[in-house]
Amino acid sequence: MNQQKFSNMRLFSGSSHPQLAQEIASHLGIEVAKMQLSKFSCGESYARIEESIRGLEAYIIQPIGLTPNDDYMELFLIMDALKRSSVSRIHVVIPHFGYARQDKKSAPREPISSRLMADLMSAVGFDRLVTMDLHSDQIQGFFSQPVDHLTAMPLFVEYFKKLDIQNLCVVAPDTGRAKFSKKLSDQLDATLAIMHKTRPEHNVAEITNVVGDVAGKNLLIVDDMVDTAGSVTSGLKALRELGAQDIYLATTHGVFSGPAIERLSTAGFKKVVCTNSMPIPEEKMFPELEILSASPMLAEAIKRNYEKRSISSLFL
Repeated sequence: MNQQKFSNMRLFSGSSHPQLAQEIASHLGIEVAKMQLSKFSCGESYARIEESIRGLEAYIIQPIGLTPNDDYMELFLIMDALKRSSVSRIHVVIPHFGYARQDKKSAPREPISSRLMADLMSAVGFDRLVTMDLHSDQIQGFFSQPVDHLTAMPLFVEYFKKLDIQNLCVVAPDTGRAKFSKKLSDQLDATLAIMHKTRPEHNVAEITNVVGDVAGKNLLIVDDMVDTAGSVTSGLKALRELGAQDIYLATTHGVFSGPAIERLSTAGFKKVVCTNSMPIPEEKMFPELEILSASPMLAEAIKRNYEKRSISSLFL
């Protein structure tokens, strides 16, 4: 793979995770395209494409990180700049899709924020979305454009197979992750358990019941994201009380906001495994944390899209 093979494509990086964009470009054997990103003194964002891209296909790498409002606004500006530069197609690569947790009305008079983000992106204009482990599969239906919904499951399967954990049970933190957890448990030849939790308020979770046998077993809790880590640490306590042995945690998106790092580093997890779908700065590292790179998978999805080939095998 080299620049000539992808001569009709340009890969652009927003400011939310330039390291991931560079890794993807390296896997493809190309350079990240030149683009100026800055902010005015008043706080408004600015984007300018610094090379001619008329008639080319554009891929934008922009995970929505810990500054979601700024990240989305910058993404919209990049998309608009590309449209006005007369590209042929715009592919938006958002490994972590921000506002995904608000996918339905849970209380009266509140917004469905993930649908709003989809509408805003569509209003600006794009041709395809590539993302990973959405909080809810139904979000794909919020878009009229094709959505390539990748999953980190192959990364987790490869990692935990190498660990060769005996007497393993995969634990879904709630019923919403039961299907994903069942697939993972099948691939790891493990049993399955499901926790039931309630949310009395935002970022607060209470584990009320565990379905399945966890006594004396090594457990792997798997979730699409870990934000403040309240759910998974309270879940760990409940599982310990039921006689669990070593407990591992795997999550696609390591949001790790607020008290998350303090909670995760002191909770007693054997390992905490996440992907680099979001940037994790040095100050959020702790000894038990392992970060798996999603860049080969994302690069392969981009390559197959560009070559008009099927990517369904990447969905697992």
